[in-house]
Amino acid sequence: MRIGILTGGGDVPGLNPCIKAVVNRAAANGWEVLGIRRGWAGLLNYQLDKDEAEQTEWVEALTKNDVRTIDRYGGTHLHTSRTNPQKVRQADLPDFLADAYPFAEGQKTADCTSHVLKVIEKLKIDALIPIGGDDTLSFGVRLYKEGVRVASIPKTMDNDVFGTDYCIGFSTAITRSVEFIHALRTPAGSHERIAVVELFGRNSGETALIAAYLSDADRALISEVPFDIERLAKMLVDDRRNNPSNYAVVVISEGASMLGGQVVEYGQEDAYGHKKLGGIGSIVGDALKKITGIDVVNQQLAYLMRAGAPDSLDRMVATSYGNLAIQELERGHSGIMVALQNGVYTTVPADMPILGVKRVNVHELYDVQEYRPHMTHLIGKPMFLY
Repeated sequence: MRIGILTGGGDVPGLNPCIKAVVNRAAANGWEVLGIRRGWAGLLNYQLDKDEAEQTEWVEALTKNDVRTIDRYGGTHLHTSRTNPQKVRQADLPDFLADAYPFAEGQKTADCTSHVLKVIEKLKIDALIPIGGDDTLSFGVRLYKEGVRVASIPKTMDNDVFGTDYCIGFSTAITRSVEFIHALRTPAGSHERIAVVELFGRNSGETALIAAYLSDADRALISEVPFDIERLAKMLVDDRRNNPSNYAVVVISEGASMLGGQVVEYGQEDAYGHKKLGGIGSIVGDALKKITGIDVVNQQLAYLMRAGAPDSLDRMVATSYGNLAIQELERGHSGIMVALQNGVYTTVPADMPILGVKRVNVHELYDVQEYRPHMTHLIGKPMFLY
């Protein structure tokens, strides 16, 4: 059997241990593994009239020796992109495909799935293992519906893939966030300021909620609950006054918004229809300083949350997900996504990520009046509080 594996979307710690686990388990079966480079872009840019040896820029064979040390590092050995072969803009269409997919006047994107299917056939790939968030995995669903064997693996530091309690990258992102929040207490306390810490998370507030919960931040603003800036300012003034070191900390999700306001987005939409988020922390910091007269330490953690090597939990889940994906293919299963539910490894249908959205359970986990994490009850809750 020949397996194709790729990583799409944002990089996170844990991708390399997952790739290594897939390669090692496949090798034990005598199977080949092809690493598809730069996500779905590897298959989109692969030319059918050229030999595989000429196109290692897009596809490379992976052996046990090739992946022997990659698990010690963060990021992804295979590189990544946000390419969506179902919606390719003319500017992103490879030159050699221009005649095959001509653009009519007013046409914004082309569906290049037929080319990807031909590439999969040319490479003699028997099954695909895409690792990514709901965007990347959505094209895996398309390929499965076209007859390709698929075993997907959920990855995103936001932990927002529907159908699983855990995605590769989440634990390390929280670990990094807690470390930096605590580190920022030093300048905030020394200068008696309010620290505003903005975290990645897109439209899910889970990273901000859990990071605030574990770092014991004074307040947390999550994407699911619009906030009143005047009320927040009063709370933080009180928090600062009640702190012997005379400072306060508020953690804010990049997808949070003020009452009556909008989510802060900018830039061109990517191939999945998303603009970049970020900047709400700066807006909140400026508003707090204006309302309270107190100086603010404003910090976007951004890419630092997903930089560096994975922590032990991400290594555990990533390695187990990689092994589980191969186990499912060994059993002849396809059209599945590996998952964790209530602390137990399992599988769900591959299309699960596109059937719903995963957001913070506000009623169970958040105090909407106090803007704080609030665990209503813990008995019966899984470790990841879902």
